[in-house]
Amino acid sequence: MSHSQWQQSRPELVSLLGALDRENVPALWAFIKAWQPSEAQVEFSLEKVERIDSSGMVMLIHLIEHAKKQNCHIMLSFVPDQLSTLFQLSNVESMLAKHIKH
Repeated sequence: MSHSQWQQSRPELVSLLGALDRENVPALWAFIKAWQPSEAQVEFSLEKVERIDSSGMVMLIHLIEHAKKQNCHIMLSFVPDQLSTLFQLSNVESMLAKHIKH
């Protein structure tokens, strides 16, 4: 199981790559829905994300919920400023605070 924007180097570490925007999110979300986390906590590195829009933000929120249903806690690392701004504008910053690694 693989996707060009998903790089899982270890069971507890996933890197998302490229643009997380309305053009790329549908295919990536189809892949994520089939993902079964094997760890109690998985870190998602956004270090290699080049661009993110509101659809990418919503996908990450759904990812957190998807993992939670499988008893897995998601931590987001290297959150781009663009995404932090979207979290603030959408009033979801406090809801996601425990999922952001500083």
